Amino acid sequence: MAELVAAAAQAFRDLTGFDRVMVYRFLEDDAGKVIAEDAVPGRHSFLNHHFPASDIPAQARALYARNLVRVIPDVSYAPAPLRPVRSADNPLDMSDCGLRSVSPVHIQYLKNMGVVASASFSIIKDGVLWGLVACHNFMPRNLALDVRIGCRALAAALARHIKAREDTDTYRERVRLRTFEDRIIELLSREGSLDSALSRHLPEVQQMLDADGVAVVRGDEVVTAGRCPAMADIRALVEWVERKGHQTVFATNELSATGVPLEPVSPLAAGLLAMALSRSEAWFVLWFRAEATEVVNWAGNPHKAATAKADGTLTPRASFIAWSETVRGKARRWTVPEIEAAERLAVAIQNVWQTRRIHELNRKLVRLVEQKETLLKQREFLLGEVNHRVQNSLTIVSSFLSVQSRETGDDATRHALDEARRRIAAVSLVHRRLYGSDKFHTVDGARYIDDLLDDLLASTDKGWGAQLTRNLEPVLLPNDRAVSVGLVLTELFINAHKYAYSGAPGPLQVTLTENDGSFRLAVADQGMGRRVGSSTGFGSRMLDSLVHQLGGTLEFRDNQPGTLAVLSAPIVFEPRGCTQN
Repeated sequence: MAELVAAAAQAFRDLTGFDRVMVYRFLEDDAGKVIAEDAVPGRHSFLNHHFPASDIPAQARALYARNLVRVIPDVSYAPAPLRPVRSADNPLDMSDCGLRSVSPVHIQYLKNMGVVASASFSIIKDGVLWGLVACHNFMPRNLALDVRIGCRALAAALARHIKAREDTDTYRERVRLRTFEDRIIELLSREGSLDSALSRHLPEVQQMLDADGVAVVRGDEVVTAGRCPAMADIRALVEWVERKGHQTVFATNELSATGVPLEPVSPLAAGLLAMALSRSEAWFVLWFRAEATEVVNWAGNPHKAATAKADGTLTPRASFIAWSETVRGKARRWTVPEIEAAERLAVAIQNVWQTRRIHELNRKLVRLVEQKETLLKQREFLLGEVNHRVQNSLTIVSSFLSVQSRETGDDATRHALDEARRRIAAVSLVHRRLYGSDKFHTVDGARYIDDLLDDLLASTDKGWGAQLTRNLEPVLLPNDRAVSVGLVLTELFINAHKYAYSGAPGPLQVTLTENDGSFRLAVADQGMGRRVGSSTGFGSRMLDSLVHQLGGTLEFRDNQPGTLAVLSAPIVFEPRGCTQN
């Protein structure tokens, strides 16, 4: 770039014949700097001198962006008034007029510099005023139209070369940063703990952004590399960055000017770039750039800008003698590619972190599934063992009651023992049907009742099979409630078998329906009927107990003829004062 602008200054001087040609670049704070100069020997040089922003104010820069060429052949010219005179209410905008007189302040500014004639050619890059080619002469000098056109074309060519050089430099910087990003992410992805991997490769992280030091802060733990401020200052900086907002990357090359609550700011942290990886657990990476003391040469005292006279007219500064200023508290600027690289690195590290967390969760889920399968197998084995023991116990009790019934001589006792044996056989049947299933938590109520009725019919007169009607809707019942429902159905079936037709087969209808979280089981016969409330035996007491456990109601209605028994209960029921584990 230095060689390019130096060649441009010489080319413009050869083309225009002016005594001094300067390439003037605008800085980020709108001040300017002479980055190239070509002049006749013996003249004062402004090379590498800075000019304050007030020398070329915003409105002047706006005109330079619109008018790419401006020539003042002689600063002592007498401006001609516009004819006819326009009223103040209807002024003429002459911003784009090549013959418009320049500001009197600028004329006086040139006179204070000893300049008699001047010409300026705008350097426009990406539509923005990048700088000027400023030409000064110490004698009146005009430029012919063809020379102006040639200079304008030369300024446009210079702008294209500047753009190409800067774009090339930016591209190379982005490629370099991308290489570092890929390298760092590769290292973090293939190693163990992300925290420890990041700590082990801090030198690479530091080198990536050309920093003097880097620190990784996660919770109360701080790991550093290179030249960094004190631990207390690092923690204070993290707290301050957290309070600034939710931006992923914060960057400044003058930390002392940001209002950071550190007095004084460490010279090792004049420049700070902070990257937030996680705010929920205070996980940050901080890059530091040390203070770079700079001696800035100004063309005159920059603090003595234009002043206003009593009548309101502005007077430009008169002195352009070299004035030096030592700038402290600043570090090298973080470039746009560096800030973009930090943002991409934050996203990449977060992706690695989330991927690892997902993999870890998957591993835990796999282990839990394996443990669950093992527990299910163990439960299946235990249920089979318990079922076997319960069936054996019920068989022994049933056999004992059968023996007692045969040996007793009392008809009432024999009848009671036979009734007890039938109920135990029914319980055994319910238990066998339920726990013989491969579903441990729920059962299909329709299929379960259908199978249960088949088993009950197998133990009765064959004529009952032709008389039984089934209307069963699928209802998913918890297994513990299915046991109670099966016992209620068994008891109602036994009652119908025993009382409805005096032991003979007769029409019997069993219905199961579901409605709004509840089920309804109905058993209807067309026999002699049942007198409600007339029975207080064991069967009735057992029915009452089962219905209470189900949290439902059991009603006996007149079926005209016969009896209709209706059990209504919620599918899921939790007694008050109890919690379900």
